[in-house]
Amino acid sequence: MAAETGHDVLGELMRGSLDHCVKCTICETFCPVSNVTPLFPGPKYVGPQAERFRVPREESPDASLDYCSGCGICTQVCPQGVQIAEINTQARAKLRKRTGFRLRDRIIARPDLTGRLGTPVAPLANLMLHSRLPRRIADRLLGIDERAPVPAFAGRTFQAWARKHRSPPAPRRVAYFHGCGANWYEPDAGRRTVELLEYLGCQVDVPRGQGCCGLPLQSNGMFEPARRYVRRLTRRLAPSARHGIDIVGTSTSCTLMLKREAREILGLDDDPELRMVSDHVYDICEYLLMLHDRGELRTDFQPLPLTVTYHAPCQQQGHGIGKPALDLMALVPELRVIENDATCCGVAGTYGLKTEKYEIAMDVGAGLFAQIAEARPDLAVCDSETCRWHIEQATGVRTVHPIEILHRAAGLSGPGH
Repeated sequence: MAAETGHDVLGELMRGSLDHCVKCTICETFCPVSNVTPLFPGPKYVGPQAERFRVPREESPDASLDYCSGCGICTQVCPQGVQIAEINTQARAKLRKRTGFRLRDRIIARPDLTGRLGTPVAPLANLMLHSRLPRRIADRLLGIDERAPVPAFAGRTFQAWARKHRSPPAPRRVAYFHGCGANWYEPDAGRRTVELLEYLGCQVDVPRGQGCCGLPLQSNGMFEPARRYVRRLTRRLAPSARHGIDIVGTSTSCTLMLKREAREILGLDDDPELRMVSDHVYDICEYLLMLHDRGELRTDFQPLPLTVTYHAPCQQQGHGIGKPALDLMALVPELRVIENDATCCGVAGTYGLKTEKYEIAMDVGAGLFAQIAEARPDLAVCDSETCRWHIEQATGVRTVHPIEILHRAAGLSGPGH
């Protein structure tokens, strides 16, 4: 495979894209991190500019790239098609390999491990995670900021619910890729997803044994374990893809990982199972809007007299599919949706959990938080779980996935749910 033989075609094309940089500084203008801290000089400087001085098997000339959050906005706005964020991610991995990985990063980059450890003792784990003294100790000893948002363990898993659930036969069949967030922390969100898909005429398979997609490991520079995670997950999802079954996911960052990032950044484009899964993966809002465009989506939604704000997270925008959640929520009568125009909430997965980066994450998200506060919504809506947790803690406004809005509009849950 490409990652093992050293011949990485996509990686070579990615690095080769740096020569298209014309130093227009658009990426600098849009970068949410360099606009709030001098610790990060900007994507152009640490990306295509510094990459020219990075020689294989030699140290990186600049450690400031560790402050890149990996949001990917620079790649999205580059008019020349330079893959800036991807170049930075690979360079950061080489830097981390040289400097070593902190215990903190090894822990927070493995949500499946923390989920397995915390779920059986959820009441105690949640007490520790939300008590001042243990959080202060974790801040001092590990570097996990005591103010950073951490989700509560549900004490049960979505997989356990799915094993007992039998999805009725339907004209359309999909496989649900739930991700770590739904499995360990938000099993009700996973259940609502299944219920909505069934309401919309889908028989829903939930492949067993789904683990982490490896994105947190990749973001923290641990490429080898990230590759193992990706391969393990794709083995679980590949049977569905092999039978032509579409795979839908509610974690927009995880679906992007399988669609593109694992192939481009981790050098796994030659992995046949990953390529097959990648070709069948959809973000769930992308999938539902596709059905609507084909005239195959049930749209008899009930009125929902609520005001909600909507923030499209960076990873969702990385799909290049527009903002399908807005189009779907527009189908709900009496629902007032206010789109936030802030680019980033700041948390960037595990980035905002770190003591040295928490204040940066809050400064990045300040514009978004102000917009939500000004709107005074009943709910905030966002496609990414880590962004939802960050937004909810920063604003005090309950923040939900777009699927919950559609679930309510379908009459599948009461107003108190």
